[in-house]
Amino acid sequence: MLLVRGSGGGTTLTGTVYERGEEPPSFKGAPDEDAPYVWVCDAFYEVESGGSELVVDGEAIRVAFESPAPRGFDTREQAVDAAEEHVRTQFARVGVPEADVEVEVLKEDPT
Repeated sequence: MLLVRGSGGGTTLTGTVYERGEEPPSFKGAPDEDAPYVWVCDAFYEVESGGSELVVDGEAIRVAFESPAPRGFDTREQAVDAAEEHVRTQFARVGVPEADVEVEVLKEDPT
């Protein structure tokens, strides 16, 4: 499994790429279990009220979370590219410029 972690504005977002042979999550909306690579990560957006507090660049904002967005891919490269784009998009949604987001990919043991 790969963890794709984005950091920016003083906060971090991490999603998971399940690799060939690993068991991806099995919840409503999860992709076909035959996909060799599966990306799963939360999506969020800023709201005026409600939601959860998140501190970005020292300022408290409110965010609401969407259901995780699992997606299946044929190759590891496709999955990692989509994961990096997803992470950068989430930061853009709360005003963190793309240039200020650092993305790293970490190999983790699924056990």
